[in-house]
Amino acid sequence: MHEHAAQTGSNFADIAFDVVQDAVIDTLYLIPFLLVTYLVMEWLEHKTGARTQEAIRGAGKAGPAIGALLGVVPQCGFSAAASTLYAGRVVTLGTLFAVYLSTSDEMLPIFIAEQVPVQTLLGIIGMKVVIGMAFGFVVDAVMRATHRDHKHLHIHELCERDNCDCSNDCSTCQQNPTLVYEHHDDCTDGCNHTDHHHDHGHDAGWGGLVKSACKHTLQVTFFIFLVSLALNIVLTLVGEEGLESLLSSNEVLAIIGSGIVGLIPNCAASVTIAQLYVEGVLSLGACMAGLLSAAGVGLLVLLRTNRHAGENIAILGALAAFSIVCGLVIHFTGFVL
Repeated sequence: MHEHAAQTGSNFADIAFDVVQDAVIDTLYLIPFLLVTYLVMEWLEHKTGARTQEAIRGAGKAGPAIGALLGVVPQCGFSAAASTLYAGRVVTLGTLFAVYLSTSDEMLPIFIAEQVPVQTLLGIIGMKVVIGMAFGFVVDAVMRATHRDHKHLHIHELCERDNCDCSNDCSTCQQNPTLVYEHHDDCTDGCNHTDHHHDHGHDAGWGGLVKSACKHTLQVTFFIFLVSLALNIVLTLVGEEGLESLLSSNEVLAIIGSGIVGLIPNCAASVTIAQLYVEGVLSLGACMAGLLSAAGVGLLVLLRTNRHAGENIAILGALAAFSIVCGLVIHFTGFVL
């Protein structure tokens, strides 16, 4: 009896060790790829962030097209900026949806690190851009036809919401509606903008960029480890063939679940979905449903800056529903990359 119990405990320890070891190995080799990718992305965001935000603000009717193209840039910085701009009614609702749907968040670094075929990577990015652009234009057309498009800016409301005590002639508030998103310390009219959602160390030179890239790498590496660990546990308990059979026999539920998971306002959502797709657990339809709805921290910024709670719920619902529909269409049409 004691020998059997000891042997059982030993087998369990061996299995647990193998599961953890596999998760560690799966994660460690990704770190160099992630670090290099984030260094490049931090440099691009540092050099082009302000210009791209200005482009979104001045886009007008072309907003969904520009928003969909800019949303492809990894990380959720542009979705956060778009949320703030929409809360101030600087960009249209269609532009907001275009950015959300095309936002790649952590997908691109994961796919690059996992050496996903270039044609697959470009195909997924292309679909996200086209879908985001098309849906954005449709939403804007409907809003104009129903006379629900906002013609007046509400930038000052963002200052009031953040209790910055701006006067109506605060030139900084009027000229830079993204202050709720980015820290700004040049305001001389009484504003106190201290809300810093996404610390990139833009003013700290290369040291700040490297620090931010390392921070992102560590965060995503941690998420990858957790996902890999959970996946390895599931595969050990169920078996890879059993898991694939389960998901393939419940594809519609997988697509719906993936679309809902994508709404989690954290990079963990896109990391999980991308990792499961790479591992072959999720189909293209389920993967697209999750990646389309994965707007990252931009959703949190929307909830915080847009004072219309009912509208926020409607936006989240529409984003999830449309993403799931797209995933179902991809699945039932048999589209592959």
